Amino acid sequence: MIGFQPYETFQLLIETGGIERANTLLVAACDAYARRAKPLPAEAEQFETLAKRLFPAAAVEARTRAAGILASAQNLTPALEILVYENLGKGLIAHLENAPRLSEDLLLRLVEKGEIDVIAAVARRPDLTSGVLARLFPINSRKVYRALAGNMAIPPRGAYLNALTRSAAMDREVAAILAGRADFDAALVTDLFFDLPEDGRIGVLNAYRKRDLPQVPMMRTFEQISVATGEFTGALMKLFSENRRPKITRLLQQITGLDELLCAEIAHDTSGAALFVVLRAFGCTSYDGLKVLIHATSHDADRSKTLAGFARLFEDVSVSAMVYVMSVWRGDVRTTELTNPQYSRFVEPSRRTPDAKPTRRNVGDEALEALDKLQSTRKAG
Repeated sequence: MIGFQPYETFQLLIETGGIERANTLLVAACDAYARRAKPLPAEAEQFETLAKRLFPAAAVEARTRAAGILASAQNLTPALEILVYENLGKGLIAHLENAPRLSEDLLLRLVEKGEIDVIAAVARRPDLTSGVLARLFPINSRKVYRALAGNMAIPPRGAYLNALTRSAAMDREVAAILAGRADFDAALVTDLFFDLPEDGRIGVLNAYRKRDLPQVPMMRTFEQISVATGEFTGALMKLFSENRRPKITRLLQQITGLDELLCAEIAHDTSGAALFVVLRAFGCTSYDGLKVLIHATSHDADRSKTLAGFARLFEDVSVSAMVYVMSVWRGDVRTTELTNPQYSRFVEPSRRTPDAKPTRRNVGDEALEALDKLQSTRKAG
């Protein structure tokens, strides 16, 4: 077979030559088989029988080396595939992540073994079948769900969406991964807003752009108190400029009805994402809202790009949407209803479609220009 002596000769060499001879024969046989472009069925069958006898007779180091060589073979039978991945040792996870193609039967066998690191490596593969996914999602493991959440080949729909969203509620890393996915509706993790990194929080806000949402009881209250928006933003600017965060916390608690811990989070959130929700819920325009955000956000780096993003959010996100977000924070509504078709998120038109209309400056650009002039005046003074 492939230039070697028949199977009986190998068996005799193993029995008389000891483990060293078995090591040599195993590595040589696997190397020869891996070099074979397309072995005949008879050759594959004979090598499979040989490998099943050589692997147990060889030392651990030789088995690992031989399995690594054999893993590169293009035409492995299911039995050989299982034999390879049972003997790869520490190299198993790397091979699972990099192998171009693995059979469903092999992946199911690896999942059945229950080794979490191996299962997580399986969950990261882009070619998972519905049968493998059905075995992965019931596994109660953060490592596995983080791998599933980051697997862009798994569309977050139906039962998979429900499972991922439930997992996000128990693991903030899963929530952060999902919030950063373009194919995931980040609004579904609104109740986890304060557990998300800055990028994740902005992702949640972007999910509310130009979106129809259910009416919430808080809307009428905010409509009544929005007449005092000017006084509210003026007070916030003064307090932020004096860095009186505890006072801001109390003010937010009195006006929003949120609990003290959440109000403290908003007052100390230097990214500005949480404060944006409150400002927009009170009906702030981009001009007034950005003035507050300039005083409230971090000045450790150039924030012009961030402020420009908030300017666009003031234009595209409605007041009712941010009232809805605050209602979620209060526990008055649940985001599960956002999966209904009538509340689906707005999809931007394709950029490949030419726009015949002339470009027009938006309100956010004008607000940023006015704020730049304001900052320049302060520096000159």
